[in-house]
Amino acid sequence: MDKAILGWREWVALPQLGISALKCKVDTGARTSALHAFSVKSFEKDNQAWVRFGIHPNQLDNKTELWCEAPIKDQRIVSDSGGNKTERYFIETELVLGNQRFKIDLSLTSRDTMRFRMLLGRVAIEQRFMVDVSQSYCQKLPKDGETK
Repeated sequence: MDKAILGWREWVALPQLGISALKCKVDTGARTSALHAFSVKSFEKDNQAWVRFGIHPNQLDNKTELWCEAPIKDQRIVSDSGGNKTERYFIETELVLGNQRFKIDLSLTSRDTMRFRMLLGRVAIEQRFMVDVSQSYCQKLPKDGETK
């Protein structure tokens, strides 16, 4: 199976969260993927644990807000690039990248001080993509209905 090529940054969509376009950094050094989230609150819905959170979907814009809800898949301790350990909620959601659509796990964490609102880790990409760090935006953000 030929793997599609990703650049070091790509456009993605998270349709189940209502996010039609989001710039993400492809991070082969990160095992898991992470999504910027603030005001993260857990609640119960239909006898299941859910999480409600806000995101700032636009790079370098902390005023535009989008509010999301998703079932909690897990809570885990995650080490960031500085070695700091924090407990994070994980959700499972659909990711659209190029002409592919698949489920990924995302940890929810504050990325307000980071350039990219999302990191795409190696677990999400290892079976489907190869990364060319000299490239950017190799995969086009598809219109609805154009994904596998």
